[in-house]
Amino acid sequence: MKKIGLILLVALVLLPGCSKKGETFDLALVTDLGTIDDKSFNQGSWEGLVQYANEYKISHKYYQPAEQSDDSYLTAVDLAVRGGAKIVVTPGFLFEVPIFHAQDRYPNVHFILVDGSPHDASYSTFKTGPNTVGVHYAEDQAGFLAGYAAVKDGSRRLGFMGGMAVPAVVRFGYGFVQGAEYAANELGLAPGSITINYHYTGAFAATPEAQTMAASWYNSGIEVIFACGGAVGNSVMAAAEQTGRKVIGVDVDQSGESPSVITSAMKELRSSVYSIISAYYAGNFPGGGDAVFSAANDGVGLPMETSKFQSFSRADYDAIFEKLVSGAIPRMMDNPEDNGSPSVVPVRITRVTEVR
Repeated sequence: MKKIGLILLVALVLLPGCSKKGETFDLALVTDLGTIDDKSFNQGSWEGLVQYANEYKISHKYYQPAEQSDDSYLTAVDLAVRGGAKIVVTPGFLFEVPIFHAQDRYPNVHFILVDGSPHDASYSTFKTGPNTVGVHYAEDQAGFLAGYAAVKDGSRRLGFMGGMAVPAVVRFGYGFVQGAEYAANELGLAPGSITINYHYTGAFAATPEAQTMAASWYNSGIEVIFACGGAVGNSVMAAAEQTGRKVIGVDVDQSGESPSVITSAMKELRSSVYSIISAYYAGNFPGGGDAVFSAANDGVGLPMETSKFQSFSRADYDAIFEKLVSGAIPRMMDNPEDNGSPSVVPVRITRVTEVR
């Protein structure tokens, strides 16, 4: 029975790569748990890789791990390297430990770790080798744009439902509060005019509990919820559809996920992966550290082409976006000591209630 299990495991890992003997692929992506059409990190990263590969006629392939574990992810990376990969793209923070080991194991292979930085399993040692770059985003700016747009569009009762209080999710939330406050100040609203329910579910899964909480928020008068926690968003969307309320998506344009999605606080995954691959082939691979994508280099934003605002216009968006680019609006960074509490965000007009 053990032998059969091993055969099945290998088959699952190899499934996306039924390539011909001797065939090699210069560009590779190892997916997280989802697939390359997950409308999230896998898809956005894959689209950036494919765009470059197609433009410059470079062979490419993706590999899907058999399960969510460091060993399984590292096994898939091994397969990509044995398949000839010069660059391996890994989307998501779950690859931080596997790439920590892979970068030393394969010093001649270059790794693009999207939304993470390599470290050991105990978080005691962080190391980004010269053949690795950690791609990060200004989530606070994306969240700011979402909160600002919601208030300028007329919403006054908002919600933020995050997944785990990891730095990226915390920054989204801080920015959301800051953006709502900034818009309220511009509009000259009275203190307490904007209210925000604020909650972390503790996971990135769609659950009945998350849907029930979202529905209760909507029924209490919350107009729009920023769903910032992977599949938690599916729970929020389901509640919004039942109650006729609105959702702000996250990471990628989620307008196709539900008619309730009015906009999304996006990380420009496709363009950032394309940019790093382009730098590699130009001889300028930014290894040994982090590459940060912000408003200044078009790394974050709202998809105005598909957004469904009532009054917030493209001109409004361009004006506030330019303030982020110029630095006129300071970034609100997270503090590891505050456990993700929104109380650290200085507000006067906006009243934030942490929901336990």
